[in-house]
Amino acid sequence: MTIHEILKMGDPRLLRIAKPVPQAAFDSDPLHTLVRDMFETMASVDGAGLAAPQIGVDLQLVIFGTDAVNPRYPEAPLVPRTVLLNPVITPLDEEEEDGWEGCLSVPGLRGMVPRFKRIRYSGFDPYGDPLERTVDGFHARVVQHECDHLIGKLYPMRVRDFSRFGFTEVLFAGQPLPPDD
Repeated sequence: MTIHEILKMGDPRLLRIAKPVPQAAFDSDPLHTLVRDMFETMASVDGAGLAAPQIGVDLQLVIFGTDAVNPRYPEAPLVPRTVLLNPVITPLDEEEEDGWEGCLSVPGLRGMVPRFKRIRYSGFDPYGDPLERTVDGFHARVVQHECDHLIGKLYPMRVRDFSRFGFTEVLFAGQPLPPDD
């Protein structure tokens, strides 16, 4: 397995629209290797999610999950480890919820980001089996954050109030960090 470099904001590859994973690639050795590498890369930096574009792979593939207490998210609820290909997100209503977000591609910064509170997401697992869940709260936030990477969006592009965006060490001096993605 390989730990990949995580691209940082400013790299034009993070702004591309990712391509769907072709059906012929489902349940293939290269796909399974990519997924293992992504989980290893995410674990190496205590992440809660990672999108393939963040490691320079132009595919609609995200992984996420916090099966155990994560040092970056000690207060966050657990989210099942998930591999999601070719995702579709459907908001279940118009209600949004503000929450602090960070990103492995935007290190050292946090921002208050509005996200839909309740969503349904669907897509496929790496074997090509359909996957669909209805979720809310932190789980919904993580999925929306990761799927944004597939359409070339980083969370700062969603910040509405830039008085609530800045360097983590300044915003939260002497306080525990809020969960981020």
